[in-house]
Amino acid sequence: MTDNNTEARQQLHAAWEQMLTGLQAARDVIDDPACFPPPPSDRNLAEGYRYLAGFMHHAIERSFFEDPDYPAFRNALSVYNKSTIDNADAIYFYAAIDGRKRYRVHAALPDHRHWRGEPRAARGPLAPQYLIFETQNGQLAGDTGDLRELMPGSRTGFGTLDTSQLLVGENGELEILLGPELPAGYQGNFICTRKPPASKDPGGGDRYATYISGRQLFYDWEREEAVPLTITCLDTEGEHPPALDPARAAASLTKLGDVVQGQMRFWLAFYDRVLNCNGTHEGDGRYFMPVNSYNSPNAASGDTGGGMSTNIYAGGIFDLAEDEALYIEARYHGEPVYTGMHLGNLWGESPDYANHQSSLNGFQMHMGEGGVQRWVVAHRDPGVPNWVDTTGLPRGYLSHRWAYSTLPPEDQWPTISARVVKLSGVRDCFPTDTPEVSPAQRRAAIALRQRHVQRRFRVF
Repeated sequence: MTDNNTEARQQLHAAWEQMLTGLQAARDVIDDPACFPPPPSDRNLAEGYRYLAGFMHHAIERSFFEDPDYPAFRNALSVYNKSTIDNADAIYFYAAIDGRKRYRVHAALPDHRHWRGEPRAARGPLAPQYLIFETQNGQLAGDTGDLRELMPGSRTGFGTLDTSQLLVGENGELEILLGPELPAGYQGNFICTRKPPASKDPGGGDRYATYISGRQLFYDWEREEAVPLTITCLDTEGEHPPALDPARAAASLTKLGDVVQGQMRFWLAFYDRVLNCNGTHEGDGRYFMPVNSYNSPNAASGDTGGGMSTNIYAGGIFDLAEDEALYIEARYHGEPVYTGMHLGNLWGESPDYANHQSSLNGFQMHMGEGGVQRWVVAHRDPGVPNWVDTTGLPRGYLSHRWAYSTLPPEDQWPTISARVVKLSGVRDCFPTDTPEVSPAQRRAAIALRQRHVQRRFRVF
């Protein structure tokens, strides 16, 4: 050991300064009109700094602890770092991988018979309503800060497995193998992590996945439990990584600042230019987010900023006075495995869904006769079951998701509409058999949400 470490000190100090420069540039996004931040109200500013801190929280894990040789599943989004108009019913998970190597994913599931289309178990803990695994290459969406990463070919999907396909052992054991080749004689769950060269670059060599990611979607917040997932690199199992050295630490510090700055810039630019949320670009465009209305439902793609590949999305913007409400109706064909309605603030964070009913999924909402989904978005409780609480946000995002194991033909995609009504007239919008919700019932529903969110994101 030597104390002659001047070079290491200089290298790390320079990386630290570069990280701080990146973080300062990320902070400047909050105030820079060229970056399309929300209007600087007191609440928008406060939430903007929380939004920035959430990316910092996420970037520390990614920069220092993302190792494809010794991977672990982490939350891509959570109650501590929200963005991208996130789904209040979801655990977003991911792990870095090297598609040239072999991996095993393992979980022990509680009762999951509903995955097979059977009635739910009458008692006891349940697996989430829906579970999906996907593999891709390239950086995580938003890292570059540049919308050009949405161009075709920037990312490649390698394979998907969801609850309609997963093979589960009789004792609830779930195992998935990942690798560039299917093991000889293996007939279990497998995702190939290698693809041949792209047709546009036949001499470019094989392509390999760099991430596995997915969602756990929850319906019954009282009984469904988060599934602990483990991932092991079979090529390094039982070994240990090298100790951290100055070069790797410096690279991690630099990456930290770059990731935070990229994420802060990318999503605000995405909302403005791709979704035209600010209404500043000519032509509505396919993904335009209209005010107090909805765009046409669309499937996930690069143009929608990614998203779960089995989802159909619809979105808009609510803008309501204190005495107004937004009444929403939707109809769908077939049997989606999941439906959910969620809000977002103008940074793309979901509002507090533990302490407010600011989201509703297909299990939680009241469905009357005729199979019509009905919601009302309002600042105050109108006393109907399907109230979605703005948490006081005067303006924010509307997001609806319908998940299918296999996407239906486009002419069978859901339809959705909305109209502004007076808060005092909300009751008249719903069928006469719609029950009333008392303040005591609403408090009980919130208490259930509080317990579930704590369980879902527990850290021990």
